[in-house]
Amino acid sequence: MKPHFSLRLRVFNLNCWAWEEPAAPRLTAGPSSSDVRRVKNPSSHLLVPSVPRGIPYLSKHRADRMKRLGDFLNVESFDLALLEEVWSEQDFQYLRQKLLPTYPAAHYFRSGIIGSGLCVFSKHPIQEFTQHVYTLNGYPYMVHHGDWFSGKAVGLLVFHLSGLVLNAYVTHLHAEYNRQKDIYLAHRVAQAWELAHFIHHTSKKADMVLLCGDLNLHPKDLGFRLLKEWTGLHDAYLETQDFKGSEEGCTMVPENCYVNQQELEPFPCGIRIDYVLYKAVSGFCISCKTLKTTTGHDPHSGTPLSDHEALMATLCVRHSPPQHNPSPTHGPVERSPLISVLREACTELDLGVAQARWWATFASYVIGLGLLFLAVLSALVAEGGIREIAILLWTLSVGLVLGVGAVYLFHLQEAKGLCRARAELQHVLGRAREAQNLGPEFKPALFLEHQEGYRTEDQ
Repeated sequence: MKPHFSLRLRVFNLNCWAWEEPAAPRLTAGPSSSDVRRVKNPSSHLLVPSVPRGIPYLSKHRADRMKRLGDFLNVESFDLALLEEVWSEQDFQYLRQKLLPTYPAAHYFRSGIIGSGLCVFSKHPIQEFTQHVYTLNGYPYMVHHGDWFSGKAVGLLVFHLSGLVLNAYVTHLHAEYNRQKDIYLAHRVAQAWELAHFIHHTSKKADMVLLCGDLNLHPKDLGFRLLKEWTGLHDAYLETQDFKGSEEGCTMVPENCYVNQQELEPFPCGIRIDYVLYKAVSGFCISCKTLKTTTGHDPHSGTPLSDHEALMATLCVRHSPPQHNPSPTHGPVERSPLISVLREACTELDLGVAQARWWATFASYVIGLGLLFLAVLSALVAEGGIREIAILLWTLSVGLVLGVGAVYLFHLQEAKGLCRARAELQHVLGRAREAQNLGPEFKPALFLEHQEGYRTEDQ
């Protein structure tokens, strides 16, 4: 590798969104209640959908937004464009044809009933790709939220750029519908851990790691801190040398006409839930030269491409000879950020396991009562009493028992998924504590690999 080697990588990320849209989008004023239907929830700190995202025919301006997005990407000619919430595969095929001259490589990640909504367009050939579907992703009976049907996942694409191996990840985590009473918090923490673990185990042969997507996590949220601490990824917004865009780097802002301003009242500047994260792994250093966001409108036409703001980052990669750093990167066990966030995550998953087991136990009692009721009805029918009514009640009871049985099985599976994530976290926590107590000369290989990302970036 040449000592003065450098590489520039321009990256675009956008959650493409496709709610039922206002009839006449406005640039400065937010939509009225008649423009965009929302579930009113005064305690909610995030947008709450009244219809599932991305369903064709419910998004009046979907085709127009896809056309303008394709035009914008062709003009800007990024190295990589990573998109979320492209639920319609027809939209992907349309963009693929439109972007083919500029982005000859593309891939759409398929999962779930609706689909993951994840896709990538690239100037560079894709060497390999795979995906991991998150074990937990909401509840099937929460139909109005729709996350369970979408098969949330993380997609991985491997690129070879000028002799370097780039692992690019794109993901979309479960939405937050009520910040005060978040019933999906344990699921989102488990997803963040699965994402961090997936990156940790698949990036060992990579020179660079890039993660883009809608994490549905605020910068100080537990899931985001867990992801950063375990992977060593750097936040482009915090690291960039030149930022232009929305205040505080927010990716959902009141100025966007597709965003309900009343729902963003607790956050006057908006919220930051979409990210560009990166790190170098072996002998390289990455810096974010520029980071831009849209500010509630399309930079070219004025009307928004989405209710989320786009992220446009310019990353510079240069060769950095390895340097010896004898000092430990973390302090005592009690003050270690990694150990602290691991303990916090274990506590949250404990609560999630208890809740899942409670619902499974409750469902089992209902099943027992239902079976008892069925036995009584069967006895009545056998004795010839009130035959027609008994048969009707028996049919309804069978349906109830089957439905509650499905709920029981789901929460049983949920408890096992949360227990698995908790066991992994507890194991890592134990190894991290051991590493802190024994000192750097006795650190386990697992902990050393975790710290490698920090040492490389700090050079």
